[in-house]
Formats: sequence, C-alpha cells, structure tokens
Amino acid sequence: MAAAADLVVPTLAIRSSVGVELWSSAGPKQPYEHKPHLPREETKSSRSICFSSDGRYFAFSNGQEVKVLQVSQDNAASWPVKCVLPRPKAFYLQFSPRGSYLCTWEHYAITKDRPEGSPNLLVYEVATGAEVFAIVQKNQTDWQPSWSADESIFALVVGGEALFYDLGEGADKGFAATSRKIGGSRGGMLSLGPGNCPPFLAFYTPGAKGAPSMCKLYKYPALGQNQTVACKSFFQADRVEMLWNKRGSGLLLLTSTEVDKSGASYYGNQAVHFMATKGDTCSVPLSKEGPVHCVKWSPKATEFVVVYGFMPSKAALYNLKCDVVFDFGEGPRNCAYFNPFGNLIVLAGFGNLPGAVEVWDVSKREKLANLKCADTTVFEWHPNGEWFITATTAPRLRISNGFKVYHYSGALLHETMWPQGQELLGIEWQQFADKTFSEPKITKAKHEGIKSSQPEASKKAYTPPHLRLLKEGKNPEKYLPQPSIPGLAPAAAAGGANGNKRNNKNKQRSAKKDVNVNGGDADSVPTEGAEPGDLGARQSPVSVPKAEQRQQPTPRPKYQQNDAADQQENPQGQGQANGQNISEKERKIRSVAKKLSDIKKLKVRRSQGESLELNQLNKIKMETQYLDELKALKLSA
Repeated sequence: MAAAADLVVPTLAIRSSVGVELWSSAGPKQPYEHKPHLPREETKSSRSICFSSDGRYFAFSNGQEVKVLQVSQDNAASWPVKCVLPRPKAFYLQFSPRGSYLCTWEHYAITKDRPEGSPNLLVYEVATGAEVFAIVQKNQTDWQPSWSADESIFALVVGGEALFYDLGEGADKGFAATSRKIGGSRGGMLSLGPGNCPPFLAFYTPGAKGAPSMCKLYKYPALGQNQTVACKSFFQADRVEMLWNKRGSGLLLLTSTEVDKSGASYYGNQAVHFMATKGDTCSVPLSKEGPVHCVKWSPKATEFVVVYGFMPSKAALYNLKCDVVFDFGEGPRNCAYFNPFGNLIVLAGFGNLPGAVEVWDVSKREKLANLKCADTTVFEWHPNGEWFITATTAPRLRISNGFKVYHYSGALLHETMWPQGQELLGIEWQQFADKTFSEPKITKAKHEGIKSSQPEASKKAYTPPHLRLLKEGKNPEKYLPQPSIPGLAPAAAAGGANGNKRNNKNKQRSAKKDVNVNGGDADSVPTEGAEPGDLGARQSPVSVPKAEQRQQPTPRPKYQQNDAADQQENPQGQGQANGQNISEKERKIRSVAKKLSDIKKLKVRRSQGESLELNQLNKIKMETQYLDELKALKLSA
C-alpha cells in the first residue's frame, strides 16, 4: 500500500478572481502547476469548489451553473463532466459522505412572483443530475444537512424541528416524506455521528426563561423522550458547536455566549463539554481564564486538543476521561490542526496574530519545528500526512495572495504567488478514501527545501521614535510636534525649537517693538520660546525681583479674554465654538445611526454574494433592535 501511495499525487483545486483550475505535480516531490489535461474554466463569478470525501468527484460553480466532474485516475486523461446543475446562484456546495448526492445552498430571496420565497437548499443525485429534494433554509450558518455514514439517513433542522428522511433499502418514502421528527423549539440544532449505522445523533435545545440549555444523545431510530443515551445541561449557551470524533463514539460541545455580562471578555463566555455514547458526560477543565479559541479531535478518536485562555494562550491534550495528558505550554496561538493520521499536530496563531507555527510529534510529545507563516487565511494538511499548505486568500486579504507547501520539518517545498491585479479566493486538496496512504514515520531529520521569494519580516524589535532619537544622542523634544494653542495659527503656535528661523525672527522683532512702546529696555527681549504676552518675559530681571514677578498676575491674551466673556454671557454654551456641545442623548442617536449604516453596507455586500464573517451576520440580526432603539431615542427628544 505504501508503494502505491507514493504514486498518488493529489490534485489541487484553485478558485481565483479569473477562473477555476486544477493543478498537479509530475511527482510526489515536484512543484505544482496546471497541466494541459486538467480542467480549467475562466469565470469571475465562481463562489464555491468542492471535492467528494473519496475524491471521485469535483464540483464548482461558475455563476451560470454548477458542474460536477468525474476525477480521472489516469494522470494523462481529462476529467469528463458527470452532470450539470441549473443553479447560477449557488453559494455553498457539499457532497454526501459517499458522493452520491450534492447539496447546494444559495441566499434566500423574496420576489414579486413568489413573496413566500423559493427553496434555496436543494439536493441533486450525482449519477443523473436530477433534483431529489428542495426546501427553504434561511440560515447561512449551519445550513448543511446531516447524513449517516452509509447515506441511509438524511436529516436537517427547519424552524427548530429535526426532520428525518429514510433513504435505505426498502424505504418507500425516501425524500418524499419525513419518517420521524423531534424537537420543535426555536434554535434547535442536530448532528448525526459518523461511523455507526444506524447512527447516534445529538439534538441541542437552547434554554429559555431561566431554564438551562440541553443536549441529548439518541440512537436512531429510538427518538422518544425516555430513550436518550446521554443528556447534558448547561447555562450560558447562546450557541453550540457539536464536534464528533471519527468513530462517532464521543461528542464535544463548544458552548458560547454572544456577550460576557461581567465585561471581562470581548468574546463572551465559552466552555467545553464532553458526551460519550456510553452515557458519560462531563465539563472539560480549563486552567486559564479567557476565550476558547479552538477544539479539535485527533483522527485516532481517543484524544482531543483545546486552545484556550487570554494571550499568550494555552494548549492542552486530553483523553476520553477529560484528563490532561500533555500541556503544550503557552504561546501566541489560536488554531490547532491534526494531520490525517493524528501523529502530528500544528499549533498556530493566524488571523490577528503574527502567524507563528509549531509542529509537534504527538506520540513523543516533542516539538519538531518552528516557522513563520504570516497572513495565512487557509491551512490544510496534505492527505499523505507529511506536508501542509498555507495560503493567503481574498477577500480576507487582497494583497500578497498565493500559497506555499511545507514539509512537517519546516522546509518550504513549493511557492506560488498570485499575479498583481488577480485574487486567490480558495484552495483545496483532493480527498481520498481511508487507507490510501500509510501513516508516515516521524523523524527529526531536516528536509531539503527551497528559499522563499518573499522578503522575511524584520526580527528587530520595534523602537518608538523618541527612543531612537535618545540613542542617537539627540533631544527628542526638539523633533517632536509641540501642542497647538487655540486661536493661533499653527506656525505661530509652533514657536521655539520646532518653529522655523523666519518665525523666530519675526517674533523677536515684535517683542522689541512692544518693549519700546511701553518704555522698557530694548535689551530685555524675551528669550526664544517665550510668549509676547508674558509680562515676566518683557520686564528686565534686574529691575523686577523674581518674588515680585511671581506675585504679579499675568495678563490674559485677548483671545482668551473674549472666550471668557462669551462664557459669562452663555455659561451653558461651553464648547460650542469647537462643536463639542453634544448631549448624551445626541451621542447615543449618532452611535445607533452609525451601527445601522454599517448594517446597511453589510447587507449590500451579502446581496453581492460576498461571504460574511459570523460576527457580521450577528450584527445584521441586530438591525430591528437598533431601529427600535433609535425610534425610542427620537421620541424622547
């Protein structure tokens, strides 16, 4: 099997601003490039690409239709079109576990002809291209339906109710009618576990009116109230993410709230809970306060990793008893990725972190490599478990788009930077059935690689400007901007060391003239940097003792006297000249109006087909609340 696996070269699917194309390599260690026999289609409207889990099919949208291609096993043969689906607005694509069906989702829309809206979640049979199921699914997050591993059960949640369709042999209804239903409360979520047939399933019900949230495990088709396999209740859960291990025997629940009422965290509250199909449940202990950044199961299904806590975050490996078996320590990390065999793990800090990547040998509990992958938006392990790909894609980042392939030792094997003016939108490895590749043997040997064409980030520590000047022996006050004086032109206010020579000479001439008019000594010119209106600066230090200088009041400049007179006439109008007389209510109205303006822009971006982040989608949901708040503020004005 290992010898056969060495001949297998996974194809790389690429979606860009100019088209969809597939790249391959002349050999396992050769660079990737587009081959003449591989498909390539020019389009500026592709929104999704997708391989089936066994790698037999590849699907992509081009803005006019969805094409499903059959992957050729011959490296020199072309990929024939299996079927074409009439879905020009398809936004997401997903194959069923065995690749027999393809699900498409598009944005829900209401038209004059159909005010109730058209079905936007559709299921097609790949072999014939026939539409077998259609329904309205308004949710963009968690839109995916659930399948059993053998595709005999199809399930999804509509309006908080879980609907089950029996597709197994001998089933007479199929997609035409539901075979079972559970739930019915708003916000319910469903997930079918992999591996087992018939499957275990988890159904989550959010809490209401002070009641706790609840997650129950069932063994299909026993879905009665008294037929639960395990049950876990918890508070502080506006949302839950359900993560099964590969065997379908263990379930992790990542619960979160949108807002931390204590104000300690911007991210809200998160917690991790464990449920087993044997009936065991517990909360995963976390030894550091802060958000939970990432939770991942090992493909071995006996361990999982949690990255959590305020930065620098902690990372720990847990067993099925929720005991910590290894602590990876602290670092700037918010992501974790197991390779397909579970013997290597990458801990990384992407997004708003600088891109530090650590590669660990899981079995030996030792670090193998440290590298820097700045601006990474996509990370994925190669199916052979030895290489991984990092990419910088749009719309997250629109500059320096491209991808790199690394060996787990940190060696760079391949690099492609995207041409200026074009954008890399998505990238994905071809998938393969289990046991296609053998588990790699992990060594500490350094792998030979290539040098990156991109300049390395400076490792020199940042030094603020004023400290740089001190190191050079200069006075920082001479070079830093001086505070401006209200009512004076910037050039006049600069004065002193920061003003130019012409301004200083003009100031000295003005000071001499002022002294002569008042009968003073022309030699008692104020020193450089002194203000002309300063009485102490105009008087000779010999004729006026310092004690008397301190006792004499300093005359207020004319512009300050005018301001004081205005304030006496209108004591409530302070700050009007600078536009700062804004009431608390007016500030609130402006703040709410700004949020509504941002929501309007987000809705325009969504209507144009752009995929939004989860926090942006949640912000759109708050529009009604902001409108009510704005109306109440204006009525009370």
